[in-house]
Amino acid sequence: MLAWSSFPPREAPVGDATMPPKASELTPEDTTAAANDTTAKIVADAQMAIADAAKRIEAAVQQGLEQVRAQSRVYADVASEQIDEASRVASEQIRARPLAATGAALGVGVLIGLLLASRR
Repeated sequence: MLAWSSFPPREAPVGDATMPPKASELTPEDTTAAANDTTAKIVADAQMAIADAAKRIEAAVQQGLEQVRAQSRVYADVASEQIDEASRVASEQIRARPLAATGAALGVGVLIGLLLASRR
């Protein structure tokens, strides 16, 4: 938005009240210079706003990534504990009943073999 207050003020002659110049008193060069100054200010303000927004977005993304990393560490630790526990229980059961474990493994192998063979 252009506002008249954004145009550079013209110096009033000594003893004259400070009043804005009439539009007819402005030369094309004055108008062009004022428009260029205003445009430069608007561009600078826009660049600063974009840079600030980029910094805020970057900070938000960094914070989100840190939260995801922290939560994934927790999930990985829990999953690792559960896998270790399942492995321990499976090892105990296999050692307690080796023939039953061998029979179960053989049965699973036969079922997978039959399923794969039926697809051909």
